[in-house]
Amino acid sequence: MFESLRSKLESAFSRLRGKGKLSEADVDLALREIRKSLLEADVDFKVVRELVERIRARAVQLEVLESISAAQHISTVVYEELIALMGDAAPLAIASKPPTVVLMAGLQGSGKTTTTVKLARRLKDSHSPLVVACDLRRPAAVDQLRVLAEQSKIAFFGPADGERDVLKVVRGAADYAASHLHDVILLDTAGRLHIDPELMDELSAVAGALPPHEKLLVVDAMMGQEAVNVARSFHELLSLTGLVLTKLDGDARGGSALAIRAATGIPVKFAGVGEGTDALEVFDSRRMASRIMGMGDIQGLLEKVQAAGTEETERIAGSFKDKNFTLETLLLQFQQIEKMGPLGKVMEMVPGFSRIKGLDASQMDDSLIRRNKAIIQSMTRSERLNPKIIKGSRRRRIALGSGTSVQMVNQLLAQYEQMKKLFKTFSSGGRGFNLRSLFGRQGRFF
Repeated sequence: MFESLRSKLESAFSRLRGKGKLSEADVDLALREIRKSLLEADVDFKVVRELVERIRARAVQLEVLESISAAQHISTVVYEELIALMGDAAPLAIASKPPTVVLMAGLQGSGKTTTTVKLARRLKDSHSPLVVACDLRRPAAVDQLRVLAEQSKIAFFGPADGERDVLKVVRGAADYAASHLHDVILLDTAGRLHIDPELMDELSAVAGALPPHEKLLVVDAMMGQEAVNVARSFHELLSLTGLVLTKLDGDARGGSALAIRAATGIPVKFAGVGEGTDALEVFDSRRMASRIMGMGDIQGLLEKVQAAGTEETERIAGSFKDKNFTLETLLLQFQQIEKMGPLGKVMEMVPGFSRIKGLDASQMDDSLIRRNKAIIQSMTRSERLNPKIIKGSRRRRIALGSGTSVQMVNQLLAQYEQMKKLFKTFSSGGRGFNLRSLFGRQGRFF
C-alpha cells in the first residue's frame, strides 16, 4: 500500500539528514520532492498545493529541537498534515431503533457487491446483518451476492424468479428483516459503467422506499482523480454519508485516498485492502498516515496478532523480556505471521521494517516465510540459539537440508542480524510502544 509514495517521501527526507537546522532552501528542496511525489500518486493538484503550503508554513516557523534532526522535524510535520488532510474517523451510524439501513452505491466494477458482504461480515459479531440484492439489471449480480453471502454465513434476501421491480424487493427485505430479527439491512444497489440518469433515478427511488441511515459510495481508489468526480456526482443526488475506498492494496494512483475527503467533504469510513471478505478496515487517518510514512501500523498489527492466538505470542514476549532474540524467536515469529494473513500486508505494518536492507513488503509472499522456516528448522538447537557458530560447513549443511542455497542461508542470517540490532535498540527502554499490548504483557517492541 503506497509503496511508491512511501519510498519517494523517504528519499525526500533523507536529503535533510545530517542538517542541524532547517533553512528555507532546505525546506524548498524537500517540498519540491514531496509535491512531486504526491502529484505522481494522483493526488488532486489543488489539494497538493494547499497541503504543501501548510507544511512550508510550519516547517520554517518552528525551530528544530536539539534532540531531533531536521529530517525528523519535517517528517513529523508531513505526518500530522496528512492526518489533518484525511480527516477524523467517522464511525458507521447505527440506528437507536432497528433496523439500521445501509445503502451501498457505486459504479460497476468498483467492488460494491464484495464490499457489501465485507461490511456485513464486520458487523456480524455484534449485529445480525441481512444483505439484499437490489441489482436486477446486471447478469448474475444476484447470484454473486448470494454466493458471497453463503460463503461468509451472512443472511441473504433476493428477488423472486423473474422479479424486475427493485422497490418490491426492498419492501420485501424490510418485512423479512423484521420477521427474522435482522437489525442491519445492507442494500446492494445496481451499478453502471458510467453515471447516467437511469442509475441515479433508481438509487433515489430505493432511498425513498426504505430511508437509509447510511449512504455509502464504494469507490475504486485506483481511479485516481476521477474518483473525486464520481463522489461529487453521487453526493449531489444522494447526500452521501460516507465513502468506502477499495483496492487500496494496490500502489498506483492511490493518492485519491489522501485527497478525496478534502476535495469532497465526505468522510472515508472503510478501506478495502484485499480480495478476501475479511479484507475491510475501518479507515483511520492516523494509521493510514503511519503506513505512508513508513512508520507501520501498530493497531492493525495488534488486531492481527490478537486474532492469530496467544500461545506463540507469550513465548515471543518471554524472549523479548529476557532480551534474547534468537533464531528460535524468529521461527516463532514466522509461525505467528503465517496465521495473520498475506506476508506483505503484515510486514508493512511493522514499524521500521521499510528500513531493513533487502526487504520490500510489496515483493514478499508467503513462500518466503516457508523458505526461511525450512532454513531455521534445518539448524540444530545450538545453532538457533547461537547463530555465530554457523560457519561455512554448517551453512552448506543447512542449505542442503532445507532445499535452499548457501546464498539464501546467508541472506536470512544477515537479515536476522539487522532485526536483532533493531529490536535491541528499541527494547533498551527508549521511545516506542509497549510490547505488552502486542506480545502478551511483557517487554518492549519499537
